[in-house]
Amino acid sequence: MSWFRTLSVLSGAVLAHAASSLGAPPADAALDAVLARLDQASLNFKGLTADIKKVSHTDVVNVDAVDSGTIIVKRFKPRDIRIRVDFVSPRRQNVTVGGGKAQLFNPQSNEAQELDLGKNRGVVDQFMLLGFGSNSADLKNAYSVALGGADSIDGEKTTRIVLVPKDPEVLAQVKKCEIWVSDKGWTVQQKFYTGGGDYVLSTYTRMNLNPSIADAALKLELPKGVKFGKLK
Repeated sequence: MSWFRTLSVLSGAVLAHAASSLGAPPADAALDAVLARLDQASLNFKGLTADIKKVSHTDVVNVDAVDSGTIIVKRFKPRDIRIRVDFVSPRRQNVTVGGGKAQLFNPQSNEAQELDLGKNRGVVDQFMLLGFGSNSADLKNAYSVALGGADSIDGEKTTRIVLVPKDPEVLAQVKKCEIWVSDKGWTVQQKFYTGGGDYVLSTYTRMNLNPSIADAALKLELPKGVKFGKLK
């Protein structure tokens, strides 16, 4: 399992013509509107809890690996966002990202792995931008941003925007990203295209915004006798 897959708790002209012909705002105005919603939501973002469903698609064999569980996100400082994901089905697995490292714990085998983000810190920081308190300035600095179009996720109205990484190092890991932004300015789905038709799709439901989250909730409490290794 690559470290990126572990962390991955994600035609404009035709759409613009269709919007114009229906009397909807032009693509640029529609994109500006959704980015404005992101900016407004990011001002007060402190954290969230939600259910998560992650689909990892391997195109060459047309197989989907589906994991579901819960996610906790807390903003400690403007550029210090930490995440914990607890997958419960089909297998239990705990993942934390933040404070300069990523940790993965498999309860079944009592094995823990850790990655010092080090040289990958920039890649992970850009990943963190995609939905958790991000603003339009940060996105535009890191990505080429384009309007995808209107969509509905779990019955909620959203707007999809398409992002292509500007950093060659990030582009080597992720060819393209898509995020679905609700009318309230929260990202409810992310899709990361990792090349060759493969992608990771994460959908968030039952979101609870800005709850009180203890710092300890973001840490893994590892049992005695756990076996340690390094994520690759």
